[in-house]
Amino acid sequence: MRDASLLYFNKLKGNPLAIPIELAEFRARFGIEKKTMISIRLSSYFVSVLICAALAVQAQPPQPLQPGAPGQIPGQNPAAATPAPQREQELPPDAIRPNYVLGPNDQILPRVGPPGSADEISDKPFRIDADGNINMPLLGRIHAGGLTVQELEAELVQRLREYVREPQVIITVVQFRSSPVFFVGAFVRPGIYPLQGSRTLVEMLTAIGGLQPNASRHIKVTRRAEYGAIPLPGAIADSEKKISSVEISLGSLRENVNPAEDILLQPYDVISVERAEQVFVTGEVNRIGQFDLGERDSISIAQALTMAGGFNPNALKGKVTILRPVANTTRRAAIHVDVQRILEGKDNDVPLLPNDILYVPRSYKRLFWQTFSSIAIPMIPYMIFLAVQ
Repeated sequence: MRDASLLYFNKLKGNPLAIPIELAEFRARFGIEKKTMISIRLSSYFVSVLICAALAVQAQPPQPLQPGAPGQIPGQNPAAATPAPQREQELPPDAIRPNYVLGPNDQILPRVGPPGSADEISDKPFRIDADGNINMPLLGRIHAGGLTVQELEAELVQRLREYVREPQVIITVVQFRSSPVFFVGAFVRPGIYPLQGSRTLVEMLTAIGGLQPNASRHIKVTRRAEYGAIPLPGAIADSEKKISSVEISLGSLRENVNPAEDILLQPYDVISVERAEQVFVTGEVNRIGQFDLGERDSISIAQALTMAGGFNPNALKGKVTILRPVANTTRRAAIHVDVQRILEGKDNDVPLLPNDILYVPRSYKRLFWQTFSSIAIPMIPYMIFLAVQ
């Protein structure tokens, strides 16, 4: 009898969901009593529920951090995520030349494409006269004074269409009528601006519209050595490049904490500002994203989680990970933190540095019991009904 029962269960174990259907046949064949049959039936249903719950959890694979494109937050869906703003690099003056307004005594060098077309004009210098005009072969007299470099390029393209099919024009300013200063980076209107008279840093910042909202709160000023060192205590001189540079806090500049920081600009000064430093929060939080540090050097984990809307119900608070960039490499060091103890006041909070990623993993134990309860609870009335039969 026992051997026959085992053989029968071995036959059915390939399809556990079929066990309840075959119990009547099993009882009739081996003559098992009704109470014993009820116990077997309840056990079979319980096994079926456990198998279903395990299959449901396995159907949801973990979401590990994967390297993505620059600016993309690991663990975030690229289609649904808001594109992170990319960090602007400091560009050479030629990259921002279209904003420069031309005037008398400026000298320009046009380059015409395709190669070999309009050789009378291409790679030849032309100086704007006192009336703001330039004389060019083929094209004649053109009024350039008051136009930006970009507008003059468009004008030359329009005129060259009579002689060249699909012309392309790039203009470089090779000599300036007055000494320029360069504003590079996250300014409202970056570009090349003439330095007329004695202008201070604050005056020029006002003239170009100030900084963009997501700009860093530290401005860098770089000066050629031939115009002297920058007269501030924190200035750093580079004898090889023959320049000096200094970083100035926009906050202290606005509040006039140190009036000496509002320096007089010199010819060919480069004023640059980068995007604000950020930290990234991803994983089981209510709002995945990047958060600006502003003028702060760091923020705590508790502050970052507050900005991210806190944990969601599936968060594993005891195994949060900080992914910190390793200098001069593309790797990140993993720092494991028990945030539950921090929130309970048992451990000190941990600072997040610029470009840190705070990753909150999912609690699969909690997910298992949620899935199990969602399957088992609706079956309780049916199991009670079978038990009383």
